[in-house]
Amino acid sequence: MMAVGKAADGGGRERGEEGSEAQLRAAEGRRSDVCSRCVHHLLGGGGSGTAHARRLSPAPSRRHGGAGTTMLRVAPVLLTRLVRARPWAPVWRRGSATSGEEEQFVFLEYEPEPGEAAAAEAAAAAAAAAAAAAARRERKAEPGKKRRERRSVVGTPDPSVLPSGVSCSGCGAELHCRDGAAPGFVPAEKYRSLSEGPAGVAGLRGAVCQRCWLLAHYGRALRLRLPPEQHREVVSAALRRPPRHGRGPLLLYLLDVLELPDPVLPQLPALLGPDVPAAGLLVVGNKVDLLPADSPGHLGRLRQRVAAACAEVGLHGAPVVDVRLVSAKTGFGMEGLISRLQRSWKCAGDVYLVGATNSGKSTLFNALLRSDYCKSRATDAVNRATVSPWPGTTLNLLKFPIINPTCDRIFRRQERLKEEATKTEDELSSEEKKYLKHLKKQGYLVGRVGRTFQRLKSSSVIDFDPDMLSYSIDEDPRDSPRKHEEREEFTHNEVKDARWCFDTPGIIKENCVLNLLTDEEVKLVLPTSAIVPRTFILKPGMVLFLAALGRVDYLQGEKPAWFTVVASNLLPVHISTLSNADAFYEERAGQELLKVPMGGEERMKEFPPLVPQDITLKGIGPTEAVADIKLSSAGWVAVTAHKEEKLLLRAYTPKDTRLMLREPPLLPYISTIRGARIAGTAAYRTRKPPSLVENLKTRERR
Repeated sequence: MMAVGKAADGGGRERGEEGSEAQLRAAEGRRSDVCSRCVHHLLGGGGSGTAHARRLSPAPSRRHGGAGTTMLRVAPVLLTRLVRARPWAPVWRRGSATSGEEEQFVFLEYEPEPGEAAAAEAAAAAAAAAAAAAARRERKAEPGKKRRERRSVVGTPDPSVLPSGVSCSGCGAELHCRDGAAPGFVPAEKYRSLSEGPAGVAGLRGAVCQRCWLLAHYGRALRLRLPPEQHREVVSAALRRPPRHGRGPLLLYLLDVLELPDPVLPQLPALLGPDVPAAGLLVVGNKVDLLPADSPGHLGRLRQRVAAACAEVGLHGAPVVDVRLVSAKTGFGMEGLISRLQRSWKCAGDVYLVGATNSGKSTLFNALLRSDYCKSRATDAVNRATVSPWPGTTLNLLKFPIINPTCDRIFRRQERLKEEATKTEDELSSEEKKYLKHLKKQGYLVGRVGRTFQRLKSSSVIDFDPDMLSYSIDEDPRDSPRKHEEREEFTHNEVKDARWCFDTPGIIKENCVLNLLTDEEVKLVLPTSAIVPRTFILKPGMVLFLAALGRVDYLQGEKPAWFTVVASNLLPVHISTLSNADAFYEERAGQELLKVPMGGEERMKEFPPLVPQDITLKGIGPTEAVADIKLSSAGWVAVTAHKEEKLLLRAYTPKDTRLMLREPPLLPYISTIRGARIAGTAAYRTRKPPSLVENLKTRERR
């Protein structure tokens, strides 16, 4: 809005105009005195030129020089010239108004009197305050559940349109617009725009469903009507396919080491029945980067625990080829896994990624897709899988072609790995250092996954359009239209002879606390960066809360004991007394202090109550934990006590979730990773061990 100031009366006005006219002519001779911002404001770009000059006058920029005072004197005359020269008209600006709406520009014909302006401002302020108060009252009165329902997803279904037969490039589900709650749904408007073009249904290739779009761009998951049995049916049907190329597939079973013993592993023998032509089973323990090294050789100890978990369930029909530990997110152990696959399995048959939800299968799929395990040309022809912390991200089969590891390729790959192993961190490029620094913040174990076989791309030709680089002051710069890029497609010979790596839907974990949480709560519970252990020393009669998802009571014992929490760094830990614990939970559950669940009393009414389970332990020593109390998928508490000290504990988890006592503990010396005791509290200062980079030469210290 632009306000033209009222002119003074009588000859003073004429003399003022004559003097300002002379100053204006002098200013016009010095272009540097008036910056583009001043011209923008004077031409109606926001606020009056006089006000802009006043804002600039205390500290003029180099562009202004001494223009602050000059603009203060010249602005009224320049505005008068502009008003006399041509009438004002509405100006169209790109992006300032929505489609089909006209942006309104208002120009005042006079400056309000001080009394009128003050009254108008007071009335506007009172109206705004009343509207804000009404909105706050409405938000408080509205239940949290209705508030969540109010944020509906834009998009309408059309049951009359048949399914496309084209899979979503993010989750593998068939694209359609019939049912918004079914996997693969695309809003009818978007579906028609893609499928009714010149290419027909083929225009949907490379597209993603609404669920994958929200996961990738907004970190939000849609609740789909897909029972766990349907996930198992998809996995079972995929594993029971007839053997291709005369040999059954290799099963790459992925488990989360934080969930040991894996809750889905006992279901694997049922999936690998006598009618499954699997040629072998390679077990991969993922997310080792999240756990700190409690002692030397902790990776070997973790590997033994994974192998023992496989032996306990008695896997039949598919011999265990190997057990590997990796981090699909940071790349640790990935090069070793690829070398193991290429040496033993080579290209004999297909490979299936199998595992529970949230075990990192889609992340591993994407890491293999960008590695030497995948054909170099497939990187441009295959979309990456959608990665998210919510269960069931992959709803059907995604795949990429496996490269044939010939002797020449294996030799070239080994030469690349040897060359990279001789480098130090100082010899890396600035981009590699930046990415490595980012990975170190994410995990304790970091690796670098490279590419030996790169596809040579032709140099791109840049179309130079000078008309798109020049524009006048009356128009905004325009973006050049993007040319349609043809999608890479495989030839018939490449497809018929290819061996594929499939990403199967994750098997839903039953009795898991994650099934009770909302999208925002899952983000807080699942750890996404290196876990920093938090140790507390408790006396009998004290209680430890892990958010509002778990509770451990120290009921009986002669001496204090150490309780180390291994969970997401975003979950709060609170220490209370046994006499105040129940009242504390009733008052604070659902509030900010305990964070999860969130939503106040309305949320806690639908959240199941905590159910207790008594536990008896016998201490080993002050430096070694005796057991882990695993509070479903929210984390665990490692208990360390004096030798021969008997403890009576009571642990709580939400109803119908799994509480388990893990003996021996996964990280027996985790309580030693701590700082000094915080005076007056039961807590110790936290300490984060340094990160280890794999396949990189350590810099020598002098």
